[in-house]
Amino acid sequence: MKIGFIGLGAMGSAMAGHLLEAGHALTVWNRSPDKAAPLVEAGARRAASPAEAAVGAEVVISSLADDAAVEQVVLGEDGLARGLGAGAVHVGTSTISPKLSERLADAHAKKGQGYVAAPVLGRPPAAAQGKLFVMAAGEAGAVASARPVLEGLGQRLFVVGEAPAQAHLLKLCCNFLIFSTIEQLGEVFALTEKGGLDRARVFEVLTESFFSAPVHKNYGRLILDRAYGPQGVPVTLAAKDTRLMLEAGEALSVPLPFASVVRDRWLAARARGEQDLDFAVLARQIAQEAGLKE
Repeated sequence: MKIGFIGLGAMGSAMAGHLLEAGHALTVWNRSPDKAAPLVEAGARRAASPAEAAVGAEVVISSLADDAAVEQVVLGEDGLARGLGAGAVHVGTSTISPKLSERLADAHAKKGQGYVAAPVLGRPPAAAQGKLFVMAAGEAGAVASARPVLEGLGQRLFVVGEAPAQAHLLKLCCNFLIFSTIEQLGEVFALTEKGGLDRARVFEVLTESFFSAPVHKNYGRLILDRAYGPQGVPVTLAAKDTRLMLEAGEALSVPLPFASVVRDRWLAARARGEQDLDFAVLARQIAQEAGLKE
């Protein structure tokens, strides 16, 4: 398929590279042009603007940091909505607010374009291997048109509704479960370490018994290895997602007390200058509060 890809951060570059390897004709754009260089060298075409990346594409995928970036890149003066043809589909993989998702769906519909929200679960290595989990929502025809690409991005596609905002709401919930799991793991590691247990053995028991899901194995390993460097998803994005989760809870009159706890963890991390570290760093915060040296 002819695909435009917009946003080449860690996740975007990994997804785009996988699609290119699968044989799709790829046109890419990124605000910082240097990030497109490896893909261009591998056979992708570089676009001068989001609008140009969308011209002639059957599907355009966006992978961007937040609401402000998505709004500018999609609806701005040189946004992809200006270049996308009637009947073509914009697939939004970013974690954004349900409110913006509704705006995007309306804006695309007015131009005769499709919009499918398709946020993903998984970190960049999974994206590079096509092992993400994709949650899609949108009008049935748009989902059908984009299905080959959606299925190509991951190991399983879940179609969760016809309103794109539903997929973005579900992604916020999934991210919240990841964050709260790290809080639990951090507390367990701190308590057991102070109780004299070996950290590696605790990890083994947890991840080879009842707590064997990828979220426990992957993030438990980061905590065990104290791998909090900036190679993963930064605290800034986790804080953004938690804020959007709390806003959704307020809009729907759903109390979210645990989300408030996680929000305060991100505030503390920012105060400590840890905003660019992997969000698993909150486990270090827990350990230090327990008097452990990390």
